Parts: sequence; structure tokens; C-alpha cells
Amino acid sequence: MDYIEELKRRKKESRVYKEYQLVGLLIAEALEDEKHKSLYIKLAKEYNSDKLLKLAKSVSERKNVTNKGAYFMRLFSAMKSK
Repeated sequence: MDYIEELKRRKKESRVYKEYQLVGLLIAEALEDEKHKSLYIKLAKEYNSDKLLKLAKSVSERKNVTNKGAYFMRLFSAMKSK
């Protein structure tokens, strides 16, 4: 039983090995969208992390946005197409 409990405890801990993983997790946290953290990690790996973080922070500061993740993706798509 102790082994199973140890595995459950370790599963809850986050393991970050690369910088883009940390950036993706920070974006997910800022947008309050933990469900899609793998998407944000992928975006941080492929695009400029600084610009993504700035965009996520600006979206998170907006009080009238109900779905911050969707709004972030809309702004990101517009930014990417420029």
C-alpha cells in the first residue's frame, strides 16, 4: 500500500525540465486554464515565449473576459497571422 500512496503523491508533483514547459505552465496559470496546459506548452516551444507571456498577462488582467483561454487564442491567431 505504501508504494501506491507514493505513486499517487508523486503524480501530483509537476516536473519541469525545459524552459518552454515552465512558460506554458505560467500561461495556463495566468489564464486560469489548467485543462489546456499542454497546448500552451506546445505554443511556448514553437513561438516566442516572451511575447506569449506578455499576451497572457494582458488577457489575465482584463476583468470583462469570461473565457480567457479562448480570448488568448483569438489574439494569438491574429498576432501569428501578421
